[in-house]
Amino acid sequence: MKIAISTIGTRGDVQPYAILGKALAARGHDVTLSTARNFKALVESYGIDFHPINVDYEEILNSEEGKKILKANLFAIQRNLDKLIYPLIENSLNECYQLAQNSDLFIYRPKTLADVFTGQLNTKAVRVAVVPAMEETAAFLNPILSGFWLPGFMNRWSYKWVNLRYRVLRKPINHFCQQNGLQEHKPKIKYNIPSIYGISEHFLERPKDWSKAHQLTGFWFPEGGAVLPAEISEYLDAGEPPILITFGSMPLKREIAGMIMQTASEIKERFLIAACWSDWDVPHMEPSPNVKIISSVPFEALFPRVKAVVHHGGIGTTAECLKAGKPMFVCPVLYPVGDQYFWGDLAYKKGLGVKPVPVSRLTPNIFKEKISQLINNQGLKENCRVMAEKLASENGIENAVKLIEEGI
Repeated sequence: MKIAISTIGTRGDVQPYAILGKALAARGHDVTLSTARNFKALVESYGIDFHPINVDYEEILNSEEGKKILKANLFAIQRNLDKLIYPLIENSLNECYQLAQNSDLFIYRPKTLADVFTGQLNTKAVRVAVVPAMEETAAFLNPILSGFWLPGFMNRWSYKWVNLRYRVLRKPINHFCQQNGLQEHKPKIKYNIPSIYGISEHFLERPKDWSKAHQLTGFWFPEGGAVLPAEISEYLDAGEPPILITFGSMPLKREIAGMIMQTASEIKERFLIAACWSDWDVPHMEPSPNVKIISSVPFEALFPRVKAVVHHGGIGTTAECLKAGKPMFVCPVLYPVGDQYFWGDLAYKKGLGVKPVPVSRLTPNIFKEKISQLINNQGLKENCRVMAEKLASENGIENAVKLIEEGI
């Protein structure tokens, strides 16, 4: 079967789809993954074909305008609609649509906005995601709105919020539809598109009011075998397991990075900072012997060797914490809009981490207090150990491939 997969976003938005693509290719399918051009090497490392979208998300997120947009700055969003956002959306939709038409099965992430044309495809389509933000449920608030407090009776209503993006982006969407001879997209029309989520039911219970067309499969982890660089292994071997700090693909303000580094140097623990896409090069900051900064590193190899993890709350990083049995302190960068607080709060309620604090509200005293709770609460450690055992017994990617091949 010829399968096209489409996703956009940061590394955490791309890697799960590359893992899925590799598993499908191993079953004999012809798989092509379409995403931003800066992920070419990542996608091809999974042994599947790559179809580029002409955009570099790392470059956008690290630009001044990109950082403002990321913080849901309405003025920045409005200012960049015609210049940046509209062309990106239209280009992405065209690439997705052309790829989907030439495939037997089209797998897409909702963030691509491919919902605007999947109901008009002759090709079969499956919606695949790692954040349950599309299917209405009374079980929990839409994760994208997790930073807001709403009474429980409004949970189902909160899922209608996603339709606002179609109104904001009506111009490029309608232009795309006109170019390709498609009917104008109407969010109120619901097409029967099946959905699967790379999330474990051990962590998030599947809503009982979902239809059978919507399933949780378990997390999608990369295969083992990743090796840590010698320099990092030497640091890990030189003392007690460190506390890992990483904000993944999220840009971090330099003053916040400086505050974290300074505060960490005052705590009698070893720290390892995985910079990834963030800039931790803080001027005038004296290096501390108990704080080491590294660039990117395979999390699946690193997490089992650390004591605990401080991170932004992305579901990919959260899943790696759970798999490794490590307690977490989530500091959402995207807040109040975004799913990062949702996962951090869920981990806290399940006794797998301390209460999350948005990174914008982080202070030296709060950081020290949360680190103390993180390493001294024996209940957290035991709960994390039990969760790791449960996750070891499931194969999320195998379940996902089975559902896809069987037509959900």
